[in-house]
Amino acid sequence: MVKFLLFMILCVLCWPCALIALIIYPFVWLILLPFKLVGIVVTGVFTLVGAIFTLPARIIKAI
Repeated sequence: MVKFLLFMILCVLCWPCALIALIIYPFVWLILLPFKLVGIVVTGVFTLVGAIFTLPARIIKAI
């Protein structure tokens, strides 16, 4: 909702910039998509490594 309101303000103040932003936004999203996927994978790997290291402590705590 905030993005839409900011876009509407930009549309009122400078409509050519708003149109350019509307056209460029999907391309920027496509360029940034691999970095988002890498971030998800790195977070998953860190979570897995953390779970592996804390597994012995969890097993001892469960006993």
